[in-house]
Amino acid sequence: MTEAIVRIDSLAFGGAGFGRIDGKACFVPFTAPGDLARVRIAVAKPSFLEGELVELLERSPMRAVPPCPVFGTCGGCSWQHLNYEAQREAKRSIYAETLWRFGRVPPEVIGAAVAAPEPYGYRSRVQFKIRWSGGRLHIGFYRRGSHYVVDIPGGCAICHPVLNRVLAEIRPVLARFSEPDRIPQVDAAVGDDGAALIIVHYIGTDRRAAREFFAANREDLPSVTGLHLQLGRKETIEEVWGIEALSYRVPDGFLPGVPETSLSFSRGGFSQVNYRQNLELVRAVGRLARAEEGMRILDLYCGNGNFSLPLAQQGGRVVGVEEYGPSLDDARRNASANGISSIEFIQADAAEGIRMLRNRGDRFPVVVLDPPRTGAKEAVAGILALAPERIVYVSCDPTTLARDVGMICKAGYRVCESFPVDMFPQTYHIESVTLLQKTD
Repeated sequence: MTEAIVRIDSLAFGGAGFGRIDGKACFVPFTAPGDLARVRIAVAKPSFLEGELVELLERSPMRAVPPCPVFGTCGGCSWQHLNYEAQREAKRSIYAETLWRFGRVPPEVIGAAVAAPEPYGYRSRVQFKIRWSGGRLHIGFYRRGSHYVVDIPGGCAICHPVLNRVLAEIRPVLARFSEPDRIPQVDAAVGDDGAALIIVHYIGTDRRAAREFFAANREDLPSVTGLHLQLGRKETIEEVWGIEALSYRVPDGFLPGVPETSLSFSRGGFSQVNYRQNLELVRAVGRLARAEEGMRILDLYCGNGNFSLPLAQQGGRVVGVEEYGPSLDDARRNASANGISSIEFIQADAAEGIRMLRNRGDRFPVVVLDPPRTGAKEAVAGILALAPERIVYVSCDPTTLARDVGMICKAGYRVCESFPVDMFPQTYHIESVTLLQKTD
C-alpha cells in the first residue's frame, strides 16, 4: 500500500485525525492536531483517503499517554491519546461544525462542552463481549470495526470500579461453566449506591442447568447484587438471584426547590452511562424548560422519568410519552415512590403520543425530547403542530439533531442556546442540549 506524510489539522466526527494529502481529505485514527505522521493509505476514494498511522515524525502537544494497555486495539475508546482539554475543545468544534453544516445553526450560539469531573472510571453500564478460543476465555469489547473480542487485562479504564470488580470475579466463574461458548455477552450495570446487576446472555439449550450453575456460584460473585439470565430478547430475562433494579439520585437542592429524588430502572432498562454528567443534563433541562407552577410540559421519549420527575417537582404538570413498556413502568413507580402526582404517562411512540394528546385538545408551552440516536424525525411534524413556545432537545447524535433542528427552524423557531455535555470522555461520542424558541 502507498505511504504518505500528512499534517493533522483537526479531529473529525468518528474520532479520526483530519489532514490533507495533495489537497484530498485524509482521515487517520489515533492521531492528534499538530501531529506530522507517516501513514499507509488503506482506503482511497475519489473524495477522501483513509490512512493507518505508521510513524509519528512530530508529536502534537495535545498528546497524552493512554492508561489502557489495549487502547488502539479495543474499539471502546478512540481518544485516550489526547489530553482531556483537547477532547473537550474537539467536541465543541465538531459539534458546532455539524450543526452549521446540516442545520445552519450559527456557531456563535454553541457553548463550551460541559466537562466531566471524572474522565476515567465513569461508565456505569456496559456490555462485556465474550469469546472462547483455544481453551481460553476472552472477555472485553470488540476490536474496532470487527466482532473479534479483545480481552481486557485487569479492567477497563473508563468503567466504574465496581464493574471492574465484577469483571474480575465473573471471569473464573465463566471459565468453569460447562458451555462457555454458549455465553456471548454479559451486561453489567451499577447504581450510584454501588449495587451491581448483571445479565448473562445464554444461547444454549439447558436453561435449568445454567440457572443452577450461577445460583451455586453466588458466593464467588460478592460484588454482584443481582444476577439474571437472558435467553433471547429482553422479554426472556429471568431472575436467578438478587435485585431486579438499580437506582440513582438527584440530590436535595440540586435544582431550585427540588428535594432529593431517587430514580430506578429495571434490569434491561435504559439509563445514562455517566451519573455525574446525567445530573448536568437534568440541570440544563430544568434551566431551559423554566418550569413554573401549573405549566404544562410534554416529555417525549421520557424513559424512566429522568427529566419528567424533576420538572414535575419544579411545578410542571408533565405528560411523559414512552414506547418501551418496562421503562414506563419504572417511570410510574418512580413517580409514586417520590410522591409526585402532577404527572401522567402514556405508552406510545412519540408521533402517536402527540396525535393522542392533540385529539384530546392538550397544549404545551414546553416540549422536552430525548430521542434515540436516530433522532426525532417522525415526531417533528407533531411537535410543530403543538406550537410550543420552547423546545428543549437532548441528543446523543449531532447529525440527526442538526437534521431535526433544521426542520424545526424552517417552521419559525430559532436556536437560542446549544452545547455539548461530555457524557463519554475518551470517545468521540457527543451528548448535547439545545433550546429552540418560537419566533412568531
